[in-house]
Amino acid sequence: MLSTFSGLPRTAWIIFAGTVVNRLGYVITPFLVFYLGSRGVTPEQTPYVLGALGAGNLIGPAVGGLLADRVGRRPTMLTGLIGTAVAQGLLFAAPNVVTLALAAMLLSAAGSMVSPAAGALLTDSVTADRRRAAFSLFHWAINIGTAAAGILGGFLATHGYWMLFALDAAAVLTYAVIVVTMLPGGRGGAAPAAGSTSGTGYGVVFRDPLMRVLLPLFGIGLVIYSFTEVCLPLAIRDHGLPPTALGMMATLNAVLVVVLQPIATNVLSRFRQIPVYVVASVITATGIALTGVADNVWSYAGTVALWSVGEAMVGGISGAIIASLAPADARGRYQGSFQWTWGIARFIALAAGTAVYATAGPAVVWWFSAIAGIAAALGVGVMAPRIAHRTATPEPVTTPELASAASS
Repeated sequence: MLSTFSGLPRTAWIIFAGTVVNRLGYVITPFLVFYLGSRGVTPEQTPYVLGALGAGNLIGPAVGGLLADRVGRRPTMLTGLIGTAVAQGLLFAAPNVVTLALAAMLLSAAGSMVSPAAGALLTDSVTADRRRAAFSLFHWAINIGTAAAGILGGFLATHGYWMLFALDAAAVLTYAVIVVTMLPGGRGGAAPAAGSTSGTGYGVVFRDPLMRVLLPLFGIGLVIYSFTEVCLPLAIRDHGLPPTALGMMATLNAVLVVVLQPIATNVLSRFRQIPVYVVASVITATGIALTGVADNVWSYAGTVALWSVGEAMVGGISGAIIASLAPADARGRYQGSFQWTWGIARFIALAAGTAVYATAGPAVVWWFSAIAGIAAALGVGVMAPRIAHRTATPEPVTTPELASAASS
């Protein structure tokens, strides 16, 4: 089932391994509310720290993408990783709510700097026809590390929150060592080509008509996916189910995606990536929307299984599309803009999603998931000819008739 990933360059596998290690250290954020409670932070003060954490996710990707193009991929990754380790120490030692909030903002900002640079380096290292497989591998690494982190975090938290901080720091510093010793130096594809009009800022992204359409469409799908973090727990609570039910759903999602993604990537690699993205996104949106009719553990498990299949099918297609659209000297900023869209989507889901759920009612959230999610997926499908024209990426032949024509 891993044959789709065979032939990827050494750099892609180093980024895969480093990302798994790094994600093993993502154990503080899920337990941040509990940690803040242990520090005496009141429920009224907690949103300030969580809001600062969300704000950092709006800063880091933009800075990371810009630095990846200006100073290089590896220095940007190192800056983010070392900054994350420093922020973890500051968060552990922060004496009051203000310093806790500042440390939380630095933590998310530094941590989210890494992905745009890693994505740009991944784009540099693979040919256009292998980007889909490379970004799927990258996405799989994130899921593997996150799933393992959830298990480790639950165990370590019972033995003291300092162990969470120690694991996070060890993970990011290990990845930093991997970056220094194993990844290529230099600026990669960051050097501007002769006559380039990409400039040095994000104007190159905003002037791109395809990106102006795709980023909002991707963003809608990411908002809906983020409802699984904030509105799914509320729905489970409202049906009187215990917190362990939420833990079961999180475990089910993690296991399904980790197991199914390489299989899905292998099976679906013969099909064009835009149709796969559309079908997978429709499945994901439908599964999340069906949360509105679930009322017990088994029915919730059914909805989670459905949208997890969609998540496994999508893999890293979105990142691969963005990578193929990016000029060689603006790959960091294109990846940064996509990660920034992800940060905005999550921020909207956390803020607006919970507000709509509480005021307008959960039905509005789930109907929005169905209608907007399917519409956004179809919108990306409509853009397929323009994307194919821009990228000119060789696509696999999918029918015997086309295969015969190609060989004649």
